[in-house]
Amino acid sequence: MQERHKNRRRYFCELAETSRSHFMPYISRWHEVGRETSVLEIGCGEGGNLLPFAKAGAAVTGIDIASCRIEQARRFFSEEQTEAKLDVSQGSFICCDIFRYQSKEKFDIIICHDVLEHLRDKERLLSLVHSYLKDSGIAFISFPAWQMPFGGHQQISRSRLLSHLPFVHLLPLPLYKRIIRWSGESNGLMDELLSIRSTRITVEAFERLVGRSQMTILDRTLYLINPHYKVKFGLPPCKLPQPLSCVPYLRDVLSSSCFYLLRKR
Repeated sequence: MQERHKNRRRYFCELAETSRSHFMPYISRWHEVGRETSVLEIGCGEGGNLLPFAKAGAAVTGIDIASCRIEQARRFFSEEQTEAKLDVSQGSFICCDIFRYQSKEKFDIIICHDVLEHLRDKERLLSLVHSYLKDSGIAFISFPAWQMPFGGHQQISRSRLLSHLPFVHLLPLPLYKRIIRWSGESNGLMDELLSIRSTRITVEAFERLVGRSQMTILDRTLYLINPHYKVKFGLPPCKLPQPLSCVPYLRDVLSSSCFYLLRKR
């Protein structure tokens, strides 16, 4: 397990920097971000992605099923609000399963970053995104393609070997289970890794999903080098060359992060 997965304040700051440098500029090409903007993040974790939007004056709402993450989001936002003199009302964090969340509010921007690959009912999630999005709004959805070197999220493992082992998640299931056990991982972490394996998502699967929904794709950007790797490893972001991004399945192996902007049909 990398240090950033244990030091949640550090993780919050790293996400905030990536969001400021890459997520918000990407979204801003299609929708203005300012004081009249409302932003919802599904699976917000500690809230780092939302901080730059709040600093730009947007009213932000974060939803996450993990109570500990929501507590951290509130604390980290409070600390940032004190330092940057942000309006406390700009950050609202709710501990709730998104599938149980009920609200009549609609948002200008909905963010769903690295969440889709964890959910089984992806079609229902897109339906919820559609229902909470204003007619003029846009949704930013990103995920790691399953076949990419760390598409199985093995970097969260406590084992140094397993956390640095690329493509291990693509092995046959019985062998993958054995390697996780040999690495000394807990039953809880094994269940999490196997759950991600069962809920995986690819470029092809996602675009078929959108095609069946009430949403349409505004823009797609596939990254050979994930923009978040800049703050994590000092690696500059690198987009997948257009010819390769059009090759099914090969693009899944090469895409460390897939950015999509969606709007209502």
